[in-house]
Amino acid sequence: MIARMWRGWAASVEAADLYEEFLRSNFLPAAYGIPGFKGASVLRRNVGNEVEFTTITRFESVQAIKQFAGEDYEAAHVAPRARELLARFEPRCMHFELAIETTPPERGSDIGRAPTLRR
Repeated sequence: MIARMWRGWAASVEAADLYEEFLRSNFLPAAYGIPGFKGASVLRRNVGNEVEFTTITRFESVQAIKQFAGEDYEAAHVAPRARELLARFEPRCMHFELAIETTPPERGSDIGRAPTLRR
């Protein structure tokens, strides 16, 4: 599994709220149509006068990323609406092999057991 990480910054809380809504209602639901897309996490924090977003998308392989991003798969693909709402963003994405991912045990069935670790 490959994690693709990218950051963007909104200049105001209002723009950040609109960007988050865009991700929830448009961008992320559409991403499930990309072959090999396995999900996403979006992190948000206030930094000075800006709101920073870190988006971590997961894909089954680098080849799956290249199918939608092209050969220069590290180039950020920023939707027009995101460009309107973000004051700035990183032009390149970083990619990592997912080494460890945990999930909590199912309630009742795995009480007392360690969480599941995936590689």
